[in-house]
Amino acid sequence: MLIAAGGSLALMLGAFAFQYLGGLPPCKLCIWQRYPHVIAIGIGLIALRFGNALLAWLGALAAFATAAIGGYHTGVERGWWEGPTTCSAGPIGGLSTDELFDQIMNAPLVRCDEVPWELFSLSMASWNMIVSLGLMALWIAAARKSA
Repeated sequence: MLIAAGGSLALMLGAFAFQYLGGLPPCKLCIWQRYPHVIAIGIGLIALRFGNALLAWLGALAAFATAAIGGYHTGVERGWWEGPTTCSAGPIGGLSTDELFDQIMNAPLVRCDEVPWELFSLSMASWNMIVSLGLMALWIAAARKSA
């Protein structure tokens, strides 16, 4: 279980490195892919104390969820289907009109249907899907071993 949770941690660290060191801000679907990884990391931490098959199955579900979102994102990038039409923004509470306008004007425009980086013709979303399916297999193996 810890190896699978560690894989999610490694993917999250890689995503943050691309974002903060590589200057590639995430799109909405990229952010959605991060949530299940955070859940898998939390499950791994809980498993340190209470390791059991149920936690491993929940970890497998989290890994599957991020793989599914990665697959959906890959389809959006390749033009197989439409992506979300909404945009996302940072918190606006307490901002003056001028500050809000400056935030809007300075926000990076990140489209879900464009590939900012790829390796071997696969985007980050595609790699997330592939690696997450591998992590799901590790979670399942841990669940079977714990049962």
